[in-house]
Amino acid sequence: MPVTIANKTVLVTGANRGLGRALVDEALARGAKRVYAASRRPTLVADERVTPVRLDVTDPAQIREVAGAVESLDILVNNAGVSVGDDLSERSAFEHHLAVNLYGTLDVTRAFLPALTRSRGAVVNVVSLGAIAAVPVLPAYSVSKAAALSLTQSLRALLAGRGVRVLAVMPGPIDTDMVRDLDLPKTAADEVARGTLDGVERGEEEIFPDPMAQLLADGWRAGVVKTFERQNAALVPAESIAA
Repeated sequence: MPVTIANKTVLVTGANRGLGRALVDEALARGAKRVYAASRRPTLVADERVTPVRLDVTDPAQIREVAGAVESLDILVNNAGVSVGDDLSERSAFEHHLAVNLYGTLDVTRAFLPALTRSRGAVVNVVSLGAIAAVPVLPAYSVSKAAALSLTQSLRALLAGRGVRVLAVMPGPIDTDMVRDLDLPKTAADEVARGTLDGVERGEEEIFPDPMAQLLADGWRAGVVKTFERQNAALVPAESIAA
């Protein structure tokens, strides 16, 4: 089902730079009524529709505070993420990535679920192509994004009965500070933001927002993995769906 941006309230995590900032700008361009720009170091935006909020997605107290301050919400964009190279030698690298990319996404979603249920809104999780094909120089990042994709699939099935849609954004490398040093083709953040919100407005369960990602789109949507996901979603008890 399509998700309209115009006249809606949107919250974007990791909104102070890169893709997050581009998503804020794109939501405004599409007529969003209110955009909460959440980040650890919020910056002022010269638009009265934008409310900067301080939010570290690994800090439960900050999550509760922001969720309590936001009176209504239609679209939650879980964009905050971390990507640091590692060589599999330190478990701490995995813990760091999972804290932000997996548990941060889960905890923020849970905090805003009452508001999203009331609005029959949408959760948009920025995942990565690294979730389905690991980037070997970023193993902890790849593992965390694979976990985030699995989380997204589970949330999609479990929240459907509440009228909350859950979408996964599957971008390739984006030209931001996070991967600027990697020798890979990259897409500008504003182009990825446009592709992301195009997919949101079309109601695509998986959004492939850039040229590299689009090469995988048709195969994914018609593939056995997507079919298997739908079969597994049928395991959700009827009473959970109706909750």
